[in-house]
Formats: sequence, C-alpha cells, structure tokens
Amino acid sequence: MAPNIASSDDWQVGGASLGSRFLLGTAGYPSPRVLADAIAAARPAAVTVGLRRTLATGPDNGFVGTVHAAAQAAGARLLPNTAGCRTAREAVQLAQMARELYGTDWIKLEVVGDEHTLQPDPVELVQAAATLVRDGFFVWPYCTDDLVTCRRLLDAGCAVLMPWGAPIGSGQGLLNPWALRTLRERLPDAVLIVDAGIGAPSHAAAALEMGFDAVLLNSAVAQARDPVAMAHAFRHAVQAGRTARRAGVMARQDFAVASTPTGGEAFLIGAP
Repeated sequence: MAPNIASSDDWQVGGASLGSRFLLGTAGYPSPRVLADAIAAARPAAVTVGLRRTLATGPDNGFVGTVHAAAQAAGARLLPNTAGCRTAREAVQLAQMARELYGTDWIKLEVVGDEHTLQPDPVELVQAAATLVRDGFFVWPYCTDDLVTCRRLLDAGCAVLMPWGAPIGSGQGLLNPWALRTLRERLPDAVLIVDAGIGAPSHAAAALEMGFDAVLLNSAVAQARDPVAMAHAFRHAVQAGRTARRAGVMARQDFAVASTPTGGEAFLIGAP
C-alpha cells in the first residue's frame, strides 16, 4: 500500500503542523478563478501573497478574498511577502503592515540587491531579519545558496531558510546542486526550502530527493499553458521526491555494476 504522505510525514514550522511540502505563490495567474483552482489542485501548505500588490489595487479588489477563500478551502496558511523591497527599513515597514492586514506573524522576507538578477542583498536581509525576529515575527528569508549568509540568518533567529535554486522566474532549476547539497549537509537541523528558479516538476522532485524540506514556486505554475494541471503535477512531484528521500536513493557509481551477478554461479543456457 502506498504511504499516506499527508498524514505520515507532517513537519513542524513556526508552531504549525504542515502536511504538504509544497508552497505556492499567487502572482501572475490568468484569472482569479484559475488561481483558486490551482491552489485547490496544489493543496499547498502555504500560499504567498504580496502586500505591495494589495496596497496598489486596494484591499477590496477581490484578490485578497480569492486567496483567503482558496487557501482556507485547501487547508493552506497565508504567507505575506515583502517582494519589491530594496532596504531593510522598507522591508520591516512592509512586514508590519502585512501583520496588521493579514493577521499573521509569518512573513516571507525579500530584500533585493540587484535589479538584473533580483539577487537578495545579504547585508540588508540579515539586518531586516534580526529586526523582525525581535519584533515577534516568524521570518522566512529568501536568500542565495551562500552558506555564510545562511548561517548569519540562523544566528539572527530565523528558523527557516529559503535559498534560491536559480534567479526568480528564470525556470532554470537547481543551478548549483553542490552548494545546495552543502547547505543541507552543513545545516542539518535547519528547515531548508528551495525558493525561486524552479521551472519543472522534476526540479522540485530533485530538491526533495536532495533532502530539502519543501519547495516554493510561483511562475512555473502561473505561466504554464494549463496552471491547474501543472499545480497538480508539482504536488505529485514533491510527494515523489520526498518519498524517494525517505526510501533512500541509491548511491551513484562511476562504473557499471551488474544488477544480476553471474560470476561463480552455475546456470543453464536456455533453461526455463
């Protein structure tokens, strides 16, 4: 009998028990209906929502209501983010507004330092994280795969780290598997979630097989020809990757190893 992933492999984050290891973004969908259907198909642990978008269009534009209803129906938590911020001060202010608007201490912290790659600014990111942790937030920092920066974020009080697989929206997958494996090996007790750059379900499965606790993605589903079907595909890929990790993926070899050894054993040619 296949294992029940949702019930046998729950994980704890910020005092909450989460059944899914798939987190989904909510930007760029063709319509609110497609977004709601994609969330239902994904069954994510959490859905991210950008406060800047809410403030720009107004809290009563229907988007917030759609996300709230779809997340509640899927059993997902809301994870507001500080997308678009360039300084620690700006990110802290936006996070405080998000807590008032959405009623949650969870915040996905983004502080971009480069306009071309949208790479996080490590100095401003750590500064903002430390401030928000002191203010009672449970911070989910979006960062690079740099080990030293990740350690600084852990020292600042972050219990979750969200290193990128590739630049945001690029769909390139896990560009630096060595760095990601190093993070998993050197930070064995940290909750690690690959965030950004995932373009295909196989990328998500690879991250879970590598030992990451979850993946967060947006564009790969929102920009698919059929977002709902793609959300469904990612949900199963995440489950498959996690199951493979728990089952024990075989070690790689630099040489061939016969699966059916014959040396030193008697056999009859043509025998049934």
